Order: sequence, then C-alpha cells, then structure tokens
Amino acid sequence: MTMMTFPAGPMRLACLLLAWIVAGNVAAAAPAACKGTIYLTFDTGSQSQATLIADTLRRHHAKATFFLANEKTVNGDFSLDPSWAPYWKALVAEGHAFGTHTFDHVYAQRDLPDGKIEMKPQFGAQAGKKVAWTGQQVCDELNRVATRFHALTGATLDPLWRAPGGKLTPQLRAAGAACGYAHVGWAPAGFSGDELPSQTWSNAKLLQQSLAGLKDGDIVMAHLGIWSRKDPWAPAVLDPLLSGLEQKGFCFATLRDHPDYRQHIAEQRR
Repeated sequence: MTMMTFPAGPMRLACLLLAWIVAGNVAAAAPAACKGTIYLTFDTGSQSQATLIADTLRRHHAKATFFLANEKTVNGDFSLDPSWAPYWKALVAEGHAFGTHTFDHVYAQRDLPDGKIEMKPQFGAQAGKKVAWTGQQVCDELNRVATRFHALTGATLDPLWRAPGGKLTPQLRAAGAACGYAHVGWAPAGFSGDELPSQTWSNAKLLQQSLAGLKDGDIVMAHLGIWSRKDPWAPAVLDPLLSGLEQKGFCFATLRDHPDYRQHIAEQRR
C-alpha cells in the first residue's frame, strides 16, 4: 500500500486542508442507512404511463414489482403482445420483480357451493361473461402469464399473484396457493388512488395523502395507466412521491425482500 505524503511548509498545510475537505464531502455523499422500506407495485392497465413510470423508477434507482395481465393498451395492442417485449426485457435487466395478475384480467365474483369459483374475464374469448372455474382452471389462468412472460423475456415470474381489483374469495386464494402462488394485496395507505376520478381526487391530494400515510413495510399499489383518469397519476405524483419518501429516509425494494414473501419465494425456487 502506498502512503500519501505531503510537502513541508505552507504547501503541506494547503494539501492537508484539501484532503480534509475532500474526505468530508465523500462522507456527506455516502448514502444514509434506510429508516424504512417501501414496496412499490404496479399492475398493468392501459399502459399509457408505462414508459414514464419506468423512467421515473430508473432515475430514482427504485426497484418495484409488476403484476402482469394481457390488457388492452392505448397503442391498440395488448400488454403481453410481442410489441411489449422490449419494455419487459428492460425492466427484467434492471432488477425488477414480476408476478401474475391473471392473463385475461379475470375478476372474482363469488365462491360456489360445489367448490368452483364464479369468475368474470375482462378480456379474451369469454370477456364479460360469468364462468365457473375449478381450482385447476384458476391455476392454468395464472400460469398463462408465466408462460407468455418467459416467451417474451426468457425470465421467470416470481411465485406471486394479485387478483384484479383486489377481489379475493377464500376458494380463490386457496386455488392460487395450491399451484404455488402467494397472493399480494396492498397496505391501506398504499392505495395510490390512481384509479379515482381526477375531478374529485387531484394529484396534489393523492400525493399529500400518500406522503402522510406511508410507513415502513407498506406495499403501494398503482397502475401503468388508467383509462378513466383524465389527469394521469404518473409522473405527476410518482416523481415527487419518491423524492418525498427518500427525504424521509425510506428505501425501495421488490417483494422478493418483503418479510411476508421472502421465504415463500425462496422455497418455490428450490
């Protein structure tokens, strides 16, 4: 190891002072320890804000978990079409995590007495119809996303899923668990409100609500675009939200690090 030497006299004093200033600046620039962790999650949607959200996360060095369904987008295609492969591949490369949101964005209606579950797909061949599914059919629907995601990116989903609208029945939860998927909801303060009407829920109001309510360990839920919202949530809320949380000392992580899911993911990957 080479020792640093300084000249004698006034020049030595100046060098010592410069070294002290540099050392102080390096210490000031060093990242502080996290005071808590927030888990950002995004569901597919109209995809109108998808690029803006990815860019914002990248700028903040924030990792998130994405729940994917094959939803119609503002481009006229669907979110799991080959045209979206570059987008998903880029997010994979950046270290984000991914779960299934049912392929046809299927809403749970109710549990049926015979053990089946009444479901209502939003897209696909049975769009708008109520269908009675067995647990195996639910599993097949969740796995359709896994198969398509691997075909698009070469990567695998994490064994996590989220029911569209957060609508979950006991039999539906059990069906997901039976084929290895843990269901992920969100914290009360984690409801971003991005699907609320902007006429009554302004972005400023949603931002204030999130900054005031989010705490360590909370899961945040937002979408990659909502058809009905006139004043988009991203980037108007997302960018200042991340900045505000960072100022409070929060860090961001995927659900792979969440204490409720970390062990499940590890076990399913063995």
